[in-house]
Amino acid sequence: MPQGRPAQPPLSPLWASGGLRPFSVKAKLGTLVVVSVFITTGLVVVALKTATELRFITVFSIIATLLLTQFVAHSLTAPLDEMNTVARSISEGDYTRRVRGAGRHDELGDLAVTINRMADELAAQDVQRKELVANVSHELRTPIAGLRAVLENVVDGVMRPDAETMRTALKQTERLGRLVETLLDLSRLDNGVVPLKALRFEVWPYLSGVLKEANMSVSQRAGLASDSGSHTRTDVHLHLDVSPPELTAHADPERLHQVVANLIDNAVKHSPPHGRVTVRARRGAYPQSLVLEVQDEGPGIPRSEWHRVFERFNRGDGPRTKGKGDGGTGLGLAIARWAVDLHGGRIAVAESERGCRIRVSLPGEPRTQS
Repeated sequence: MPQGRPAQPPLSPLWASGGLRPFSVKAKLGTLVVVSVFITTGLVVVALKTATELRFITVFSIIATLLLTQFVAHSLTAPLDEMNTVARSISEGDYTRRVRGAGRHDELGDLAVTINRMADELAAQDVQRKELVANVSHELRTPIAGLRAVLENVVDGVMRPDAETMRTALKQTERLGRLVETLLDLSRLDNGVVPLKALRFEVWPYLSGVLKEANMSVSQRAGLASDSGSHTRTDVHLHLDVSPPELTAHADPERLHQVVANLIDNAVKHSPPHGRVTVRARRGAYPQSLVLEVQDEGPGIPRSEWHRVFERFNRGDGPRTKGKGDGGTGLGLAIARWAVDLHGGRIAVAESERGCRIRVSLPGEPRTQS
C-alpha cells in the first residue's frame, strides 16, 4: 500500500456477495410500500369505525404517504448529489474532497467507499508522479554538472583533453546514461515492480570506486555554483573502513551507488572545515548481508528530528543547516531510503558521540522458506 493512503474498511462478506441487506436501497423502497399500505389500511379502518368521511381519510393517506416518500427520497438522493460534486472535483484534479456517506450500510455507502478509495489512489499516484520528477531531476544534475565542468575546463584551456580527462568525461556520460535507463524502472515504482539487478560483489573495491568517483567529481565541480545539493568542498577527507577486507555482499550495485553517493554528499556538506567522513562496511547477520555506515564530524541531528530525516524535501532546521546557504533540495536521503527499501533493507540514524551516523542494513541473498 502506498504511503499516506488511509486503509479502507472491508465490506461485509454477505454484503460483498450481493445478498439482501437490512438497510439496502431495495429494502428501504420495499419498506416504504409496506408502510404506505399499512397507513392507508389503518386510516380506512379508522374511518369505518368512526364514520369519518372517506374523502378525508383519502387526503390524510395521500399526505402521510407523500411525507414518508419525501423523507426516504431525500435520504437516497442527498448522498448522490454529494457524490456528483466530489466526482466533478476529482475530474478537475482536486483529490482532497471525500464523500461523507462512507458509513452508510447500503449500496450508497459502498459507492461512497469506492469513490473515496478511488480518490486516495489518484492522490497517491499524483504525489508519486511529482516525486518521480523530483527524483530524476535531482539525480541527473550531478553527472551533468560534472560533465559540464570537464568540458568547460577543456574549452577554456584549463585542462588538456588528454586520456585521463576524457576518461573522466566518459565516466560521467556513462553515469548519465545509466540514470536515464532507470527512468523506466522508476515509472514502475507505483506498482512495486521495480527490478533489482542484485549480484554478488566484493565490497572493498566497489566502495573504493564510489569514493574515488566522489573525489573526482568534487574536484571537477569545485568553485562551480550548483543547486543540486551535491557538495563542492575539497577540504573534507573521505576514509574507507571495510572489515574483513575480503567482505562480499549481494545487492544491486547501481542502487547501492545511489545510497552511498547521496549519504557521502550529505555528510560532506555538513562536515566542519577539514573534517573527516568515514564509510564503514561490516558483515551482516545473514549470508551476503551488509551493514554500511556513513559518519561525519558535524553538529549532528537532534533526536527529535530523526524521524524526519528521510522525508522528501526535508532540509532540516537545526544546527546542522543553520547558517548554510546551500541546503540542497532535500531529496538525497529520501532517494537513499527508496533504494534501500527496494532491497528490503533498513536505513536509519544511529547513535553517535560526535557528528551524524547513518546506518544501512541490506538483507543479502533471499532466504528460502523452509
